[in-house]
Amino acid sequence: MRDEMLDPASIPDPDEIALEAGLRPQRLDDFVGQAELREHLSIILEAARRRSQAVDHVLFAGPPGLGKTTLAGIVAAEMGVELHITSGPALERAGDLAAILTKLGEGDVLFIDEIHRLSRAVEEILYPAMEDFQIDIVVGKGPAASSIRLPLPSFTLVAATTRTGLITGPLRDRFGLVARLDYYQVDELEQIVLRAADIMGLSLEADGAVEIARRSRGTPRIANRLLRRVRDYAEVRADGRITAEIAAAGLAVFGVDEVGLDKVDRAVLSALCEQFAGGPVGLSTLAISVGEQPETVEDVYEPFLITQGMLVRTPRGRVAMPAAYQHLGLPLPARADALFD
Repeated sequence: MRDEMLDPASIPDPDEIALEAGLRPQRLDDFVGQAELREHLSIILEAARRRSQAVDHVLFAGPPGLGKTTLAGIVAAEMGVELHITSGPALERAGDLAAILTKLGEGDVLFIDEIHRLSRAVEEILYPAMEDFQIDIVVGKGPAASSIRLPLPSFTLVAATTRTGLITGPLRDRFGLVARLDYYQVDELEQIVLRAADIMGLSLEADGAVEIARRSRGTPRIANRLLRRVRDYAEVRADGRITAEIAAAGLAVFGVDEVGLDKVDRAVLSALCEQFAGGPVGLSTLAISVGEQPETVEDVYEPFLITQGMLVRTPRGRVAMPAAYQHLGLPLPARADALFD
């Protein structure tokens, strides 16, 4: 039985949760992409099985939607143990973590999402739990308070973070494997989309899968989301069969262009190129101009625009690159040589 303690504000629609869970691979052999990480995991999982021990603690880092939660479930499934799920923001007090740890079974996997958001008090509880499989519980208050050390079963902590730099050194060093997930290639996303379509019982042609994959920003979660929207379009506006033409038309209706940019991405580029003449412009000013929070622009939209060579961060602010003007169909500014020096 799973212990799911998620931030209520971040809980998606139950139907979306069920569908997303159904699309996730349960075994390492079914996981597409991340070849180096899969090899590392296969080695440590097989070694743990041969020794009949719990797997070393694992930290997965990388942008959202690349498969960190899926890999945690795979670790548990490969070892034949229970998976217990919680998140950093949900563990407000040390007692919250202690309650979960004391309910773990031998060899179970505890998955903590967004572990960089753990409070310092909760993090201190984790240290002896990870190293010695023990926790210290303080009983009483004031001069009469005493500490009781409780033994824990051997367990595996699998943690995920989108911001490795915010994890303290002592916590990071206690993980036996620290792995970073990279963005996926189009051919890998094509395999993921075809597999998801097969599970969902969709009629998806290969060229339609390619069209969806190349607009998915290198992220499986986005690929599956776009597949669902194209499915809806194909059922309502066509005969249900997804071809390249239907996929392109459906994604255009939902505002996803040929390289995967959505409405907000294009708004950021338009503000930079037209309203601020290419920049440089500060993050707060840019965020206000598109009606988003600065953290959202910085964490959600800018990373992909930077990887596409359309935007750069400079000490003076954000600057639009020639690729941004080309994508928007705008002429380069007269001061282009100085701007891009």
